[in-house]
Amino acid sequence: MLMFINGLKAGSRLKKKLLLVEDEIRIRELVSDYFIQNEWEVLEADNGRDALVWFDSLLPDLLILDIMMPAMNGFEVCREVREKSAVPIILLTAKSTDDDKIYGFELGADDYVTKPFSPKVLVARANALMKRVEGTHQPESSIIKFGSAMFNTLAHRLEVEDAEVELTPKEYDLLWLLIRNKGIVISRDTILSRIWGIEFEGDSRVVDSHIKKLRSKLGYESRFIRTVIGTGYMFEEEA
Repeated sequence: MLMFINGLKAGSRLKKKLLLVEDEIRIRELVSDYFIQNEWEVLEADNGRDALVWFDSLLPDLLILDIMMPAMNGFEVCREVREKSAVPIILLTAKSTDDDKIYGFELGADDYVTKPFSPKVLVARANALMKRVEGTHQPESSIIKFGSAMFNTLAHRLEVEDAEVELTPKEYDLLWLLIRNKGIVISRDTILSRIWGIEFEGDSRVVDSHIKKLRSKLGYESRFIRTVIGTGYMFEEEA
């Protein structure tokens, strides 16, 4: 079942749209209230299958997924969404093991919130994630070209052979970290700390998984990202 809770004021139009997928109505209503108070439009679904059906027509700016749901769990929804969209994804779960978190990040999730959580903090993390996506925290920069690729940090856009390549927030942050440190070997631990945060307790499999996905999207221009065996990765000046 899909529920529309727009929270719109007369004569106004919200800029950010959230698709919240959570089967517990109490949590869903509480989270919705906080996001609406912070000027988000909220669309609710109580199971993953319905959320997937409506995803393409709703075109949300952010997807918050509970993992343990009937019909289709959050991991499955995350996997299917990532096959067609780079929309930011936050996973909600009662599970707190490292393996579960790593699996979520490997599927392409951008953040992971463990229950019980503060709705106020969840809204803050969502806003921070959206600011990264919108590029509001990026310093002024010219267009960066490497091979047939063009990386524009102001427009938050990557093109390869004149075709736009859609990146997830984590993939964008990872590529930008490598580019602005070109010629410098960055360890996996440093990448984990800079991209996932110092509180992240996962291992380097997350980094390797995202590098693999990023290389796939770059195609031939992935040659600029070099693996330094036993250490990490480096963006080369000239491939």
